[in-house]
Amino acid sequence: MTEGTISAAAPAEEGDTLTRLEQEGEIAADYLEGLLDIADLDGDIDMDVEADRAAVSIISDSGRDLQKLVGRDGEVLEALQELTRLAVHRETGDRSRLMLDIAGFRAKKRTELAELGAKAADEVKSTGEPVKLNPMTPFERKVVHDAIAAAGLRSESEGEEPQRFVVVLPA
Repeated sequence: MTEGTISAAAPAEEGDTLTRLEQEGEIAADYLEGLLDIADLDGDIDMDVEADRAAVSIISDSGRDLQKLVGRDGEVLEALQELTRLAVHRETGDRSRLMLDIAGFRAKKRTELAELGAKAADEVKSTGEPVKLNPMTPFERKVVHDAIAAAGLRSESEGEEPQRFVVVLPA
């Protein structure tokens, strides 16, 4: 009987993590629905779990209204993500790594950054010299680091926020 209990524990832990992330998504969705109501904006909320974190997206047929929630270069989006994480923390007591996207801004940005990382990796491969990129947010740096690793090279972040940047290094 003990063996059955031990083997059942691993799937339960995975299920517990998924349930916790789904709960984070639901709390975030409720918070964001309230925000949309207050701001009198139309949008649908989509919840998912990606890469071991809750992912919540606000989408709309007329994305123009939602651009107010994205702001210049995603500044408002970053602030809303932090506020949403705080709302989740208040309800659960746990720190959240929730990722928020509005009107596809992050998805589009992720594609652009992956291309930037691939181009930088190609440059390093052809010249053999390190390449320093412009300062980026933590989200942007993560996407670039992933693209560089996929190209078979190393990268590291240097500098202090908000001027922290990625350096692509030869293999």
